[in-house]
Amino acid sequence: MENIMNALPYLWEGLQFTLYIFFIAIVIGFALGLLVALLRLAPSKILNWIAKIYVDAIRGTPFIVQLFFIYFGLNMLEFISFGRVSAGILTVAINAGAYYAEIIRAGIQSIDKGQTEAARSLGLNATQNMRYIILPQAFRRMLPAFTNQAIISLKDTSLLSVIGIAELTQQGRIAANATFDYFSIWFVVGVMYFIVIYLLSLLADFAERKFEMR
Repeated sequence: MENIMNALPYLWEGLQFTLYIFFIAIVIGFALGLLVALLRLAPSKILNWIAKIYVDAIRGTPFIVQLFFIYFGLNMLEFISFGRVSAGILTVAINAGAYYAEIIRAGIQSIDKGQTEAARSLGLNATQNMRYIILPQAFRRMLPAFTNQAIISLKDTSLLSVIGIAELTQQGRIAANATFDYFSIWFVVGVMYFIVIYLLSLLADFAERKFEMR
């Protein structure tokens, strides 16, 4: 118990840093995913091709390889310089963005084409149709998938410890190595991850119920 109490301030600090990285990366990843999804649906074959290469490349390679490529590989270029945290956030965002792109694309394509025709008859242009008609309906269908991907991205932040980012897993490793109390420290780390993910799931369930009531 003493080892846990001594380690808790550091684990709490690591958890806060994990959430900081997670929230920034998810916002960037969602914006990137929306952009890529729209490119996938654009009439231009070149834009479709570029977006598809990005999605296939990210979904077809392990997260840790992407992390090493961005942090170690790109930093070898003279005109690029990423710190640990910047590289970690960018990797999580780029990874999540590829999956969000496919979720959004599938959600948009699931909306009946009659909705678009109705929007045109009301005088709405393509942008207004997407903003006011298609996306609000698609978002309700995409919400469970968004939650699942957010949980996966949160878990992926634990891999950022391999480049020395002091998030929860890294702080847990330091505390466990210092005390040799591996069972207790890693149990607490697991509980902290579980609580955050459980609260995220509850928030998503609440949001789903709210959308269903509308």
